[in-house]
Amino acid sequence: MLAGIKTFIFDCDGVVWRGDSLIDGVKETLDYLRKDLGKRVFFVTNNSTKSREQYLGKFTKLGLDVEAEEIFSSSFAAAAYLEQTQFAKTGKKVYIIGEQGIEEELALIGVPYLGGPSDKAKVADMSPGSAMPHDADVGAVVVGFDRHVNYYKMQYAQLCINENPGCLFIATNLDAVTHLTDAQEWAGNGAMVGAIRGCTGKDPIVVGKPSSLMIDYIVDKYGMAPSEICMVGDRMDTDIMFGKNNGLQTMLVLSGVTTEEKLLAADATSQPDCYAESMASFMA
Repeated sequence: MLAGIKTFIFDCDGVVWRGDSLIDGVKETLDYLRKDLGKRVFFVTNNSTKSREQYLGKFTKLGLDVEAEEIFSSSFAAAAYLEQTQFAKTGKKVYIIGEQGIEEELALIGVPYLGGPSDKAKVADMSPGSAMPHDADVGAVVVGFDRHVNYYKMQYAQLCINENPGCLFIATNLDAVTHLTDAQEWAGNGAMVGAIRGCTGKDPIVVGKPSSLMIDYIVDKYGMAPSEICMVGDRMDTDIMFGKNNGLQTMLVLSGVTTEEKLLAADATSQPDCYAESMASFMA
């Protein structure tokens, strides 16, 4: 397998780290793939809470030598989608359910925004006769993982999507659970997106895995052949589907959310090309 692969794309949560803890053997494996075998490496995560620059800080803190250009987060994907569709030329704003990562990526492309962390303590006035105001210039709502999601944010997003003509509903990802700590699984962005889908009756534009947006960006920018790329992840419904839908080879690792029992019980169409205990298995 290694001989036919020129580029590896690694998921982060459950593959490189769990919470703030580096998974055993990751540093040595990355050095082996890059320095000994001459492979190119990228990191693609559905976590939107950090920008690429913030993720670079996390990699550095964990002792990993990574370039900002090798990191692709779903917050970056949301900004890339808006940039590709020339959203800035509309003069509209973005309302954010999410955290600082989305704000930083939108700022880099010059798109004005509101909501996000600044709305975490706001409470909707629901006294008799009250109607919550919203900005009619919001042309897109981006929903990412938000540890401070509240009813005010949900109502604001609902008003923008349902009452502002042509307002886009963009989801960074639909992950059911995520790794906030290395002790257990936590409710993921699928819960936030589900709330907005439920109150608007509309389906989102999904920009994170398994959407093709990030792999299209990488392939176009670096001139790669999808068949020479391997996606390594811990989720069948995002990582493996992302690889299979986009012509990549796929490898599932058991260091994250998917157990061997779940893998072997899954439908054949969901199966990766191969699986291993962790990415350290490349050195076995």
